Amino acid sequence: MKKELIDNNPILKLSFDFSLMIIEYTEVLEQNKKFVISNQLLKSGTSIGANAMEAQNAESKADFIHKMKIAAKEAEEAQYWLLLCAFSQNYPNCQHLILKLEEVAKVLSAILSSAKKKSPISYLLSFFIF
Repeated sequence: MKKELIDNNPILKLSFDFSLMIIEYTEVLEQNKKFVISNQLLKSGTSIGANAMEAQNAESKADFIHKMKIAAKEAEEAQYWLLLCAFSQNYPNCQHLILKLEEVAKVLSAILSSAKKKSPISYLLSFFIF
């Protein structure tokens, strides 16, 4: 995996940065012995980027959409865990993560909307520069 690929792709960059933020936050949760929430959040929060990365090598348009939908579902799950943290007593502030996740979710939604609208031929042509 090359860092340039991540830096040059908006969803990969956003989800990678979000994953780094999640790692840092879950380390704080673990220090506070919030192990269950920490593990769930770490898994779902980092899975967003992993699925977006996997979608970059999709075998078909349907496979691309499927992998991006999984990334969107993982974002929903991460949002749930973050909301639990936000509304529970004795949990560190996670508002910055909620805001970053909203940004990630908006980009995923736009990607899915665009991918579903494009005809198969225009989808394939979008990968080539003329």
